[in-house]
Amino acid sequence: MADYRYYLDYAASAPLRPEVGVAMAAVAARAGNPSSLHGSGRVARAALEGAREQVAAAVGALPAEVVFTSGGTEADNIAVLGGVSSAWAREAGRTRLVTTSVEHPAVAEAATTLADRTRVVGVDDAGRLDEGEWMDALDGSVAVASAMWANNETGVIFDVASLAEAAHRAGAWAHSDGVQALGHVPVSFADSGLDLLSLSAHKVGGPVGVGALVVRRGLEPAPVMYGGGQERKLRSGTVSVALAVGFAAAAELAVAELAAEASRIGGLRERVVAAISGIEGARVNGEGTSPAICNATFAGLRADDLLLMLDAAGVDCSTGSACTAGVHRPSEVLLAMGRSEADASASVRFSFGWATTDDDVEALVGALPDAVGRARAAYAW
Repeated sequence: MADYRYYLDYAASAPLRPEVGVAMAAVAARAGNPSSLHGSGRVARAALEGAREQVAAAVGALPAEVVFTSGGTEADNIAVLGGVSSAWAREAGRTRLVTTSVEHPAVAEAATTLADRTRVVGVDDAGRLDEGEWMDALDGSVAVASAMWANNETGVIFDVASLAEAAHRAGAWAHSDGVQALGHVPVSFADSGLDLLSLSAHKVGGPVGVGALVVRRGLEPAPVMYGGGQERKLRSGTVSVALAVGFAAAAELAVAELAAEASRIGGLRERVVAAISGIEGARVNGEGTSPAICNATFAGLRADDLLLMLDAAGVDCSTGSACTAGVHRPSEVLLAMGRSEADASASVRFSFGWATTDDDVEALVGALPDAVGRARAAYAW
């Protein structure tokens, strides 16, 4: 394995930003539970509420709407399962969920627990949602309609404002998994019309283990875990002040730099796309994507083999969602886009972020043709 690593897997997890580490260190050693009433507790509470205000400002929300969670997965579960089982949904006789065929496992697997109460709306071969089917699926029995903002495998961006408007016409709550959108496309909770928005810190250079569910004022999803009633009674458990402060610092930086970074990493992505287009039997998947993600199929190989060839050259990338890594199976997202099992098993994701350099991309571009050839030879053998 190469000594130096060229990291192109930001959609899985971004390196911690130095500024974030400094912000966390300033509070990590302090004593005090933010729920305690004594002086140390009040200092911790002040730091926590300051972090809440920063996250809210970064995503165009009110501080009271930000509920800290352990990450995007928990936020998605509260939104989907807590929305469908909320007192409002029960009283209104709304029992159903509408979602899409390309959701992150945190939504897709939660949806499976609702069995026949879920309607899954499909996408076309470019990953674009069938908005006509979305509207047809919405009626007075739907409690929550959930569609991700930017796809975690292909980067395809959905028009969440339009989807939320359709959900509201049917009287349903609108939720979006915005984990891959934050820091890469403009995100405003207020302007989106969403009722629920899931976020995660470690995709934008924050710490692992913290995220948020933004919940519109007046809405009360049911909790999916129970305890001391912290975080609007939606997420019981002592909140880590250091993690919340780290999340806030990362979100603030990512949003402040969004325009410049979207242009910079978009240019890096185009160089990767150009290199892929020069390889026979290769294609880029998805249209209208985030600048931070490039998903490509290389016919005639196994994605795991290509990943290992690139790994040996020092290039870190992914075969799809890191949450399903370790199990070789075709990408559910690409299957939903109409790809064959062979093609869905021959696709790799390259993703970019705050510390991606020209050298990282040059390393990939230089290693890719040989790695593809060797992976194809291994597959043929």
